[in-house]
Amino acid sequence: MAWISLIFGGLFEMVGVMMMNLVQQKRNIRSVLYLAAAFGASFSLLGLAMETLPMGTSYAVWTGIGATGGAIMGMLFYGESKSRKRIFFIFLIICATIGLRLVS
Repeated sequence: MAWISLIFGGLFEMVGVMMMNLVQQKRNIRSVLYLAAAFGASFSLLGLAMETLPMGTSYAVWTGIGATGGAIMGMLFYGESKSRKRIFFIFLIICATIGLRLVS
């Protein structure tokens, strides 16, 4: 259950990052509320996961999901660079996240 909470927390972190871009573009109350809801859910789920999982592992996986997801969404929707080097290092983040799961 803790790992499921952590994964969903990371996904909400990714949504929160996307909402930061929306707030930058639209600057209205609705986008700010979406931003607050996404990060609120993300932090809540991280806290729930940390009741069972070690803090360092939880935070690293949560951040890895958010950072990887944000980078991939940036490449898919916002025209950010899709260079091989960038994709390789995103892949390394994914491998490290999976590795933490395997050793925890």
